[in-house]
Amino acid sequence: MKAIILFSLIFILITFASAEEENIPTPLKISPNTETCISCHVEVTPGIVVNWRSGRHASTTLSDAVDNYRVRRRISIESPPADIKDFTVGCAECHTMNPDSHKDTFEHNGFTVHVVVSPSDCAVCHPVEDKEYSDNIMRFAYGNLMNNPVYKSLMDSINFPDNMAAGKPEMDLSKELTEADSCLFCHGTKMEIGEIKTRETSMGEMSFPVLKGWPNQGVGRINPDGSIGSCTSCHPRHQFSIDMARTPEACLECHTGPDVPAGRVYEVSKHGNIYNSDIYFMQLDEVPLLVGEDFYTPTCAICHMSQIVSMDGNIIAERTHKVNDRLPWRIFGPVYAHPHPISPDISIIRNSMNLPLPVNLDGSFASQYLIDKDEQSKRRETMESVCRACHAETWIDGHFERFENTIKTSNEMTLAATDILVECWKNDLAKGLDKNDSIFNEPIEKMWIEQWLFYANSTRFASAMAGADYGVFANGRWYMSKNLEDMKAWVELRIKTNNK
Repeated sequence: MKAIILFSLIFILITFASAEEENIPTPLKISPNTETCISCHVEVTPGIVVNWRSGRHASTTLSDAVDNYRVRRRISIESPPADIKDFTVGCAECHTMNPDSHKDTFEHNGFTVHVVVSPSDCAVCHPVEDKEYSDNIMRFAYGNLMNNPVYKSLMDSINFPDNMAAGKPEMDLSKELTEADSCLFCHGTKMEIGEIKTRETSMGEMSFPVLKGWPNQGVGRINPDGSIGSCTSCHPRHQFSIDMARTPEACLECHTGPDVPAGRVYEVSKHGNIYNSDIYFMQLDEVPLLVGEDFYTPTCAICHMSQIVSMDGNIIAERTHKVNDRLPWRIFGPVYAHPHPISPDISIIRNSMNLPLPVNLDGSFASQYLIDKDEQSKRRETMESVCRACHAETWIDGHFERFENTIKTSNEMTLAATDILVECWKNDLAKGLDKNDSIFNEPIEKMWIEQWLFYANSTRFASAMAGADYGVFANGRWYMSKNLEDMKAWVELRIKTNNK
């Protein structure tokens, strides 16, 4: 154990030395409460302590953070709480914040602490970011899945197929764990407090609350204090670095496909090529980001979230945690690509069939729930302003013309697959909604799902991000065409079989 402590302290000293070489401030004034936490946790969880010490929270007091020139601020509060303003942000400042609102609060070595640091805790110093994220469709990822019977039925058809029906009475715990390990890993779980469990630790016997739905850092996590979301989805604890959140790898954890293949597409795109070549010359920790000096090619965050300025100091794009501010289209098509929803809570949407879907099966939109053309134009202009930092108008116009054509053609190929499926329902070749059955559990329905969830989505993401081959042969247009033929062949075979 002494060797572990010695190694941790040596590693910390090396980290500080490296920080000085890079002109990063070394740790300043740590609060007495955090010092107490560290005195134990440097032995119990040394990795956490080292990781925290290497971050900006450990090296900047709240007062200094607020005093920074506004455009360079990483904090949005105007006046930090008096009791912590002269300290760096450490264990105690986060894990004892708002204790009365946390159902996971428990007594721990003389402190009242909670395990799950929530967006409401982060909002004490980052209220603007929290407000912006509250309007982000990702924040509602748990409810948009679990409160939508259509999407929930799709999830159940994946995790619990019909051949497991006989085991349902014994599947309660298994179902909860399976959901947490599959779709809810990214969408977020609902955190609930179970029993208080006592166990032996290296510091003696201690009691801890057992959290259901933990561990999880999904974007729409329901936290024990009632707040929604998880800042650590993008800013991994306990360093919480902004440059880490700006790397494409941060997004790759959930946006990797084939349903949302943004990460895969980025890897093979020209932007991805340049990023991987120039990564060591990019300064993704800077606020704001200076075009041509801090970065040479965009990452996910640069396109969708970051504050970007030109060489002459003009702001090209404002920073936002409402990611859909720059998105005119929602290209993740359930069932078709469509204008972005007005509300981030898409469980309230009802189409012409009274289903909670933003589109109808015939390809038309549930327009009253979606942004109009004026708002689409405004968002496209915001995104194009980022493109203009490096590209000429003719390049940008050509790119968006192709992209919007891809939306049109991929929707048409999905509609062709839907038409085949609807005919199957009408002719009793498959059981549809009129039979009060799942529309996701039969072979022809599985092929239909792949048409829009995998192949159409991949085609659109590749077009949006200039990752052409991924949208052709890797997982796009070729498979959309092949899938249509497979669906036709399935129907023909089923008809022949039924007629015999």
